[in-house]
Amino acid sequence: MAGLPLVLHVLYRFDTGGLENGVVNLINRLRGYRHAVLALDHCAPAFCQRVQRDDVEFISLHKPPGQTLKMAPRFVAELRRIQPALVHTRNLAALEMQLSAWWHGVPARVHGEHGWDMSDLGGVSTKARWTRRFYRRFVHRQVALSGDLERYLVRKVGVPGAQVQRICNGVDVDRFAAFGKRQPLEGSPFNDPGLFVVGTVGRMQTVKAQTQLVDAFVLALQQAPHLRENLRLVLVGDGPLRLNCEQRLVSAGVRDLAWLPGERRDVPALMAHFSAFALPSLAEGISNTILEAMACGRAVLATRVGGNDELVVEGVTGELVPAGEPELMAASLRDWARKPDRVEAMGYEARLRVEQRFSLEAMVGAYDELYRGLLAANTSA
Repeated sequence: MAGLPLVLHVLYRFDTGGLENGVVNLINRLRGYRHAVLALDHCAPAFCQRVQRDDVEFISLHKPPGQTLKMAPRFVAELRRIQPALVHTRNLAALEMQLSAWWHGVPARVHGEHGWDMSDLGGVSTKARWTRRFYRRFVHRQVALSGDLERYLVRKVGVPGAQVQRICNGVDVDRFAAFGKRQPLEGSPFNDPGLFVVGTVGRMQTVKAQTQLVDAFVLALQQAPHLRENLRLVLVGDGPLRLNCEQRLVSAGVRDLAWLPGERRDVPALMAHFSAFALPSLAEGISNTILEAMACGRAVLATRVGGNDELVVEGVTGELVPAGEPELMAASLRDWARKPDRVEAMGYEARLRVEQRFSLEAMVGAYDELYRGLLAANTSA
């Protein structure tokens, strides 16, 4: 292993999240390299356990509030110590570290754009655009996870098209096995097979907008009171919005029709427990949780943001609604709860689409080709 090139993955934080889970999948599957993870903030020990290799170092810089560039000396010290052959930063919060990687002479440098956050939904911030324009000169290749992000990098940031590579997330179709009828789950209050359970999984933060799904659920029950007999909601995850979601459910008098189990690691079992999956996000790149739900044979109701329309085929594998409009999501919930057989059929099509287009093997192969090409081109120069 000592002779293999070392890839340093640089993120703001290495903790529960779709971006971070994609890094875990890549490290676990991508052979022929050594790996290290550096978080400007911190690497959460429990999350690090998802990495199934014992040769991966996790580095936390514990960045205080303020400019990321203040961390440059400590970052360079780590570069000197571990001597990576390739540095792969992800999203704007880590991009500034590319300057230090260039200055230190790291042979190959990659930056990935995974999606938007609340500070710049849709990439409208002039400051963020100019920041990306400045740092693009220190990056050999930019990776866009969706067509939306690829267009932004080329048209708005000005990255030459030849330097942008689109690599979609992949999902482990063996771990997230296909299910037909929804499965019971130990500890769930909704194991009655006659229930229609809509679930979501993710960190409960503003950009994920779980409150919008709660509002849609409440509206659906208000508009069709008979659905109280069978429509249920499951919100899996933890974060700043959890209390808000609970308060909305209590205020509407439907707290007993929803289950909020907190953060869990048994995501395949949870997906199998759902009748359908919902994602009310205000912004996305390529959603790992959508792919996981589809791999489990679950129809997806999501907002039309980021790369969601590249995953969900409307009327075939699910439906898309505008972000921030719970009334339209409520209409879909009412319709789906009344037509469970149609929803199950869409779930079957969703599984087929994942198998054909979004396998984990395809994603890992694309990164392997990218890394090998850059290392060959830049270490021989």
